[in-house]
Parts: sequence; C-alpha cells; structure tokens
Amino acid sequence: MTSEASVVEISPTLYVVATPIGNLADMVPRAIEVLQTVALIAAEDTRHSRPLLKHFDIDTPLVAYHDHSNNAALERLLGHLRDGKDLALISDAGTPLVSDPGYRLVDLALREGFKVVPIPGACAVIAALSVAGLPSDRFMFEGFLPAKQHARQATLTALVRERRTMIFYEAPHRLRDSLADVLTVMGPERTVVLAREITKLFETVKRLPAAEMLEWVSADSNQQRGECVLLIAGFGGDDGIPVAVIEILDVLRGELPLKQAAALCAKITGIKKNQLYQYGIENPL
Repeated sequence: MTSEASVVEISPTLYVVATPIGNLADMVPRAIEVLQTVALIAAEDTRHSRPLLKHFDIDTPLVAYHDHSNNAALERLLGHLRDGKDLALISDAGTPLVSDPGYRLVDLALREGFKVVPIPGACAVIAALSVAGLPSDRFMFEGFLPAKQHARQATLTALVRERRTMIFYEAPHRLRDSLADVLTVMGPERTVVLAREITKLFETVKRLPAAEMLEWVSADSNQQRGECVLLIAGFGGDDGIPVAVIEILDVLRGELPLKQAAALCAKITGIKKNQLYQYGIENPL
C-alpha cells in the first residue's frame, strides 16, 4: 500500500525589513539573513542603501522603489512575487511605511494573497517615545507637520486638546518655526521633547516647556541639524490639573462665564480657583 506525500504550497513572501537609523550595530541578524536570501531588494534610494548592504556582505540585486515610483515599477515588483520569488522592502533608514514609502506595494501584495512578513528593528518614533518621559500607554504619530505656517498652525490647533502624547517628524530647517507655532498654539508651558540624531554620534534628547525649548534650540545652531523627532505632551498632562477636573471645568464654562465656572469647579474639586481661572484663560474652549 502506498501513500502520497502531502504537497506544501509555499507562497512567495514580501519581507518588510527595518534597517538602522544611524548606528549600524542596530541591524538585527534576521534582517541580514533575509536580505541575503531574497531574490530582490526594493529600496527607497539605491545610492543610500548600497553602502549598508556592502557593510553586511549582502550582494542581492537592488532596485529603486519610492513614493514617486510609477505603476509600471509597482507592477514589476508584483510580477516578481507572481513568479514565485521572495522580495524585501527597505527604506533609507528605520521601518518602512512609517512615514516612508511602501504602502501601495504592501496593500496590493496582500490583495493578491501573497504573504507579507515584518522584520522588526529600528524605528525613530518608538525610540524617541521610549526615552521622552511622556505617557506612552496612548500616543499618536502624525508624520511631518505641514511646511507652511498657516497649515501648520491649523494642524496644531486641531490637536490642542488631544490628550495622547503627540509625535512628529520635523525637518531641521523648519524646527524653530514649528516650535514657535507650538508655543503660539499650545502655550509656553506645554512640555515638548526633542529627540535628535537618535543612535548617532551627536544624539540629543531634551525635554523642556515649549517657550524654553524654542529659546534653547534658537541659541544652539547644532540643534537645528540632523534628523528630528518632536514629541508634545497631551492636553492636561503637564499643567498640574487632573484631566477629570478639566472635564468638569469644561462643562461648567460651557454654561457659565469663566470666573463663575472656575469658582464653582474649585468648590467641587478642591483645586484652587485662581489656578482653574488661569487655565481657562490659556486654554479657551
């Protein structure tokens, strides 16, 4: 009696591979192994990625894939998977798709039934959050702030009452302008953290109130260079007034003048009337 061996169908795989954001020692062994064994690597900028691959003796063929790649380039990569060959996606640094290209490729690969596997590693957002000393149980990542002041202030205004820790990437030449807008929109006491050049030689992590952060960055041109992650404390998280008290005050001042609302809220909660009144002045509804 004979039995037929079961046939296991192996699906071609798209690997989304994180690479170091500065220190090459942060390259994980699994990432090296995957990049050495796939048939093709799609990179945001091949000129940027070649030195990294050379450092780890990776001679896998390399092609460009970025936000401006046309549909033909996308189809060529999908065709590679359709031919049964594994593919790796990398960005210039960090985890692909986190404010980097790759979404369309991953989306279509999944739609066509291909396996998509993450190879975790460095990510500037998470690295900055881990050392910021801000609440990390709930946070939001907004990518880059708008380049134009009006749009940037509108974005910050929409987030002024956001209670989660907010994380942004920022270009160094716009850092001072963005900090000035944070100061204008969110007030001088809102806590801001600048995480700059993470894992690199001149790594800096600084936490200050918005007014002091702007002054500190303006006084040191070195802080206006390199890769920047900007973190902003959530609404009500750093003013000494519990969020529950702020919610009571907001309800009251929705019905009463601020002075009366602050006085009544003080009686209910035990928080000083002047502190509540000052908070209301600085944070209008």
